Amino acid sequence: MTVKSDIRKGIPSWIKRLLTQIAALLLAAVFFALAFPNLLFEEGLPLLAWFAFVPIFWLVRQISLPASMVWGALYGFISYGFFNYWLTWFHPMAGLIVGLVSSGYFIVLFPLLKLADMFFPKKGYIIQCFLWIVYEYVRTLGFVAYPYGIIGYSQWNMLPLIQIASVFGVWGVSLLLVFPSGFLAGSVKEGFSKQNILNFFKREKIPAILWCLALAGSLVFGIVTLQTGKEDLRNAETRNFALIQHNNDPWRGGIAQYRKNYETLRRLSLEALADEPKPDLVVWSETAFIPRIYWHETYRDDQASYLLVRELINFLAEQDVPFLIGNDDARKELTEDGIIDRVDYNAAMLFDRGTIVNQYRKLHLVPFTEHFPYKKQLPWVHQALVEADTHFWLKGKEYTVFDINGMKFSTPICFEDTFGYLSRNFVKAGADYIVNISNDAWSHSLPAQMQHFGMAVFRAVENRRSVVRSTASGQSCGIDPYGRVIAMAPPFEENYLTVTVPLGSGKTLYTRWGEYAAVICVCLSLGMLLLGGIKAFVKKIKHHRTS
Repeated sequence: MTVKSDIRKGIPSWIKRLLTQIAALLLAAVFFALAFPNLLFEEGLPLLAWFAFVPIFWLVRQISLPASMVWGALYGFISYGFFNYWLTWFHPMAGLIVGLVSSGYFIVLFPLLKLADMFFPKKGYIIQCFLWIVYEYVRTLGFVAYPYGIIGYSQWNMLPLIQIASVFGVWGVSLLLVFPSGFLAGSVKEGFSKQNILNFFKREKIPAILWCLALAGSLVFGIVTLQTGKEDLRNAETRNFALIQHNNDPWRGGIAQYRKNYETLRRLSLEALADEPKPDLVVWSETAFIPRIYWHETYRDDQASYLLVRELINFLAEQDVPFLIGNDDARKELTEDGIIDRVDYNAAMLFDRGTIVNQYRKLHLVPFTEHFPYKKQLPWVHQALVEADTHFWLKGKEYTVFDINGMKFSTPICFEDTFGYLSRNFVKAGADYIVNISNDAWSHSLPAQMQHFGMAVFRAVENRRSVVRSTASGQSCGIDPYGRVIAMAPPFEENYLTVTVPLGSGKTLYTRWGEYAAVICVCLSLGMLLLGGIKAFVKKIKHHRTS
């Protein structure tokens, strides 16, 4: 007998079990992070997403119901720490908040997964798959909504597969991905022996066959859709967008830096206007121009900012092409405290020959860093955010559709194009194009920009509308209505991209019905858990009476 086997023999079984469980959790966290764009693989390893949760579903079966909350908290914090490491560049508190919020979700999800396994020992894995979609859907709701990490988004470059997003949204893709994890974990529930696995496969062949048919059907649908889409787009009307990427976080520095940024934006815009094809619209990124255009033009309380605003207005007045510019839209309005004072909106302003013809104010603000509605309930949190130099905004109220020179488009701002419902509502309101303006320059991270971009691909597919993105440092690009990237500017470079995108038309099933697929998953999984709970309770009562 070797020394190694002696040592192994002397380790208590509970320590071996604990170490195995820790290894499973860490493996799941790594697989999850690597499935998306990351430091090692620019486009991610989407294949990992198909079995990324096997260790999680296996782990849930090994632990007790009370312990599942602890393991859930650990997985939530660690997995998002690996996945969203770049949040600490924005502020250390941002990474901590996202980690804690993610832990909160999994503190609830893990016990639900455990209950599914307890109530339905043979078919629980199917309910677990539906529960995972419920969790992903809930992540998109409420004040702390944060869609990063929805597993379907890892497949952004698998075009035949993701065409089903036009029917089911991202949820259909996620469900296809999660099932193999649930199925494989279920196959080793009784142990890792060959016979146990074969018995499971025989018993559960119907769900497996149905999944194979769903996957095959999705791929056939995608291939046919992409082929017919090529034909449709050949004769489609097109528009040219000049996307200006000035490669700087516009908020860093004072008036001297703001002037330098403006000069870069102006120079790149003139280069784009002199190029062929001539753009129908020039687009500057989120808050690319920092001095408040309307405010300083109206109130002139800061001479240096006013002069810079005047330079901008004079420049725009000389152009025969409209400009869309990200800016802080400050006005004197009634504040939340009930007084007339300056209020600020994160806005996109449309200029025609130097005149603001319309503006869109951001509807879905980033929690904590752009908006915190609990000042009275949690004053100490609000004060901590203020001391961290947080820039708060007010929410907009309208789904603005810009209409100029016969072109109708809407502008989800930065974080907003990570939510399917927003672009869907813009399209329902009449938008023919989705024009996203973003600033991810603060992240100093290509994975951060690629993760954001991957979600934007789904907005095009879901609604069959071209998406263009004008960003501070990347990924500035044009995406056709089928998710194909037409062109992309190199990241972290001063550059402009003039991209010709086709006009999408019609309304998809997703555009019409929205998140119905996720809602069905909610009803099915929670309904089955309720039924299972009632059955378990009745069984316990009967057992108590007969004993």
